[in-house]
Amino acid sequence: MQVRPADAGEIDYLAQLWHDAWHGSHAHLAPLELVRLRTLENFRDRLAVKLPDVCVVGPAGAPLGLCALKGDELNQLFVSPQAHGTGVAAALIADAEARLAARGVELAWLACAVGNMRAARFYEKSGWRNAGTFVMMSETSNGPFPVDQWRFEKQLTRTN
Repeated sequence: MQVRPADAGEIDYLAQLWHDAWHGSHAHLAPLELVRLRTLENFRDRLAVKLPDVCVVGPAGAPLGLCALKGDELNQLFVSPQAHGTGVAAALIADAEARLAARGVELAWLACAVGNMRAARFYEKSGWRNAGTFVMMSETSNGPFPVDQWRFEKQLTRTN
């Protein structure tokens, strides 16, 4: 399965994918105020900033999943529901790990919404370990918003 950089012409499609996937997997776990702030416009604005660090799987103009990096963090990983179980997420996480390792990251991390068991099982199956709970300041149009998250970590290269 081929992973490729996101194209600027796909931003509206990717924002819709991210919006729908986030609401489908997180809305029931997140505080109501955060859910209200997670509008399609919010996802589009956040995606526009992240675009240079976003990779996708799927046809040009209609990707099936996206993955964004931020420093040593696998910052976002979302797959459209119709692509669940097809290997899209596995291809995206493997690519993200390779890109992080190429940057010299030895210990990568990601945040997972507390209670998102589907994602947690996938991360554990992919070799990530739950390192505990922390409060993450999520980006919103009203400024940072505190959200309880599980921190998953994965050693990418051996340390000396």
